[in-house]
Amino acid sequence: MFSLIGALIIGLIVGAIAKLLMPGKDPGGIWITMALGVAGSLIATYLGRALGWYATGQSAGFIMSILGAMLLLLLYRFFIRRLPSRA
Repeated sequence: MFSLIGALIIGLIVGAIAKLLMPGKDPGGIWITMALGVAGSLIATYLGRALGWYATGQSAGFIMSILGAMLLLLLYRFFIRRLPSRA
């Protein structure tokens, strides 16, 4: 239980830092920021293992988690721009 709460707190911090480093209009709220940080960490871990940077069972570090969250924000912005506007 504590590891889940710890992961959510770290996810919130990672998501907030990623949003600060990439200013602009993004989905907001504490829950979205937390999910962004946790998902960014999971993506960074997966990519790191695929590229051979991490061994099985190893997770991404803090900086790579931030970079993963920034990658998610970049993808979000890219796909949002391609959607037709709702006017």
